[in-house]
Amino acid sequence: MLELKDVYFFVQVVDRGGFTSAGRTLRVPKSTLSHRVRELESMLGVRLINRTSRQFGTTDVGAEFYHYALQILQSADIAEEFVRQRLNEPSGTVRITTAVEIAQFALKDLIPVFLNRYPKVRIVEIATDRLVDMVAEGFDLALRGHVASLQNSTLVHRGIASVPWYLFASPTYLNQAGDITDPRALSSHSTLAMDRHGAEMWGLKGPSGHELDVPIEPRFLSNNMIALKEAACADLGVAALPGYMCRQEIEDGRLRQILPGWMAADARMSALMPYRNGLLPAVRALVDFLAMEVPKVTAFTPRAHD
Repeated sequence: MLELKDVYFFVQVVDRGGFTSAGRTLRVPKSTLSHRVRELESMLGVRLINRTSRQFGTTDVGAEFYHYALQILQSADIAEEFVRQRLNEPSGTVRITTAVEIAQFALKDLIPVFLNRYPKVRIVEIATDRLVDMVAEGFDLALRGHVASLQNSTLVHRGIASVPWYLFASPTYLNQAGDITDPRALSSHSTLAMDRHGAEMWGLKGPSGHELDVPIEPRFLSNNMIALKEAACADLGVAALPGYMCRQEIEDGRLRQILPGWMAADARMSALMPYRNGLLPAVRALVDFLAMEVPKVTAFTPRAHD
């Protein structure tokens, strides 16, 4: 393989008509240039430059190789410029994975804004509730919701937004079952809960920070928040859900927030990246954008029913 620096030195020597002039311009000793060109000739197995005490010139092969050498250096400059642009301007493909609900409710309006702002960026979004292996599956970024702290790993974590969960039920259900003013009364109500460990208990936090564990017997369990929300809208009972996911249903009158002073979960949304150093500008720009814009989407003000 050609040593690119040797090719560069050869071109400089030819352009300046000799080793002395090239060495003066490059501030490289004449002996170093001569040695590097001899190494290049040795690797190619041909003489490129005729050296005499009276004149300097390329051989026939050297003159032809000179034109190819210019193309090599030009291609190297283009490749270097490409990398520098990637490191300075957000561009290229970002592969992101997140839960279906986050993609549908938190990102659906934000991704188009980001792509319009950075026209050279391309996003591949994989929405799945499966816990993916980011490194093995080639993802640049994962956006995950969680209540407990994420497990320690080699992944880089960055907090994105607070996503508090509250309690919701349909007006029809509440008219039939009665308004709920005491969180302990939830034990006697029809409940709808996420299908996971601890589903038989809701850990609530009151307005003064008071914590209360309320045992429940869910009538409907699901690992899908959208299904739980639709079940609540269908008058099946009380559901614990992220507040921002229910904003539209509250405005439409399909759901009513109950116990507005109580939080069902103090959840958060975090960005995970496989490495910290060498992070491409497109990934960094997307994470910064999400950290600024997602909190506006997930903001939810608890309110009592008018």
